[in-house]
Amino acid sequence: MKIELIDPSQYWKDYELIDCGDFEKLERWGKIVTSRPEPQAVWPKSLSPNDWTLKADHIFKRDKNNPEKGVWTSKPHVPNQWFVDYNHNFLRLKFRLGLSAFKHVGLFPEQSYNWNYIYDNLVNVSNARVLNLFAYTGGASLAAKAANADVTHVDSVKQVISWSKENMLASNLENIRWMVDDAFKFCQREERRGNKYNGIILDPPAYGRGPNGEKWVLEDMIYDLLLICRNLLPAENSFIIVNLYSMGFSPVVLNTLMAQIFGSQQKIEIGEMYFKDNSGKNLPLGIYARINN
Repeated sequence: MKIELIDPSQYWKDYELIDCGDFEKLERWGKIVTSRPEPQAVWPKSLSPNDWTLKADHIFKRDKNNPEKGVWTSKPHVPNQWFVDYNHNFLRLKFRLGLSAFKHVGLFPEQSYNWNYIYDNLVNVSNARVLNLFAYTGGASLAAKAANADVTHVDSVKQVISWSKENMLASNLENIRWMVDDAFKFCQREERRGNKYNGIILDPPAYGRGPNGEKWVLEDMIYDLLLICRNLLPAENSFIIVNLYSMGFSPVVLNTLMAQIFGSQQKIEIGEMYFKDNSGKNLPLGIYARINN
């Protein structure tokens, strides 16, 4: 097994990791700079606290009574919503960003590495069907639609689906199929219907809830979900991408999981994505597995 280490910063003009450390990260999104918690930044910051305060337009601090949520403080006259562009070769996307109670701003920029892969694998394929699970604000969905695929976008949160629609329209795209649904239940129904997809993308959280309170626990359910996804892929001309951002899963675990489900004879691409900050520190941002038949 070879583990690829991928730094997608080369693909970005509108994103920059300025500094990271002391369990925080300082990031530039277009012209806006945010300071947010980052559990894997276990080393000291390179910049001084004063530098962080001067640079940051929006600062997120966790709620002491509810560590899952927090509060943003912002400089005067700085917008709470703004747009960034992503351009790579012929892929042109635009995203509306904003401040959420969960520290997120609506985009995981490291996933641009997978957007390029999705677009490149679909752009010359006719009538391709793509399923994006746990799809969030839709970066992978937009990349597939930009390649003229028939895209089904599944997420359990209605407000996030609305956000994804904004990104679709901002990117001058249309006709994505939106599903507010539990990913596991949706895939079970698709399997019973005999539906097939040329591409499946999964970016599951460690924990989550479906629209009707369905419980998702990554380590308990990922194996069974991937078994179903295997049955949704045709034997040829198909790919699957799995992204995991869970400190309990290593690339070796993900590689073994994929080999058990899809067969050890498959060529499984395993990697870890990271961004390098301006002082040269590497911040890990999740692992991925890809299989392309």
